[in-house]
Amino acid sequence: MSDASFRVRVTKDHLVFSAAHFITFNGNICERLHGHNWRTAVELIGPLDENRYVFDFIALRDAMQKIVNELDHRVLLPTQHLQIRVQSDEREVTATFEERRWVFPREDCVLLPVENTTAEEIAAWIATRLRSVVAAQPGANISTIQVEVEENFGQWAICELPADS
Repeated sequence: MSDASFRVRVTKDHLVFSAAHFITFNGNICERLHGHNWRTAVELIGPLDENRYVFDFIALRDAMQKIVNELDHRVLLPTQHLQIRVQSDEREVTATFEERRWVFPREDCVLLPVENTTAEEIAAWIATRLRSVVAAQPGANISTIQVEVEENFGQWAICELPADS
């Protein structure tokens, strides 16, 4: 089976998070603050290891659960956006866009190192976080990490990254 390709995929009913966000598009259009019940899935591509599997399902599920728990019931804010300014201290986070201003308790926010909190950028952020999990797994020889984030029913963003950075 040397020419076979293998993948493992994990998606569960509990690998979801409820979070608020807003994005900008077309230059200066900024959405209203709103929320989604985001669903996630992860797929790893690689050869079979000595145990004859690609990656431990339980380790992958647990890593995804930890990440979605960090995002759950939070406001997602981009720290690398050119027009949205995000400032925080230990008590609160202030986000501004042109004349608009939002203030949130610090513990209610996740500051993401992305340009815009789109489903695509969130998928890429999760995939990047999973790289360290994959690298720490003994014997794993994963070539590709694919993360899917569903913003609304039937609307998925998918990010595929090489497993090594």
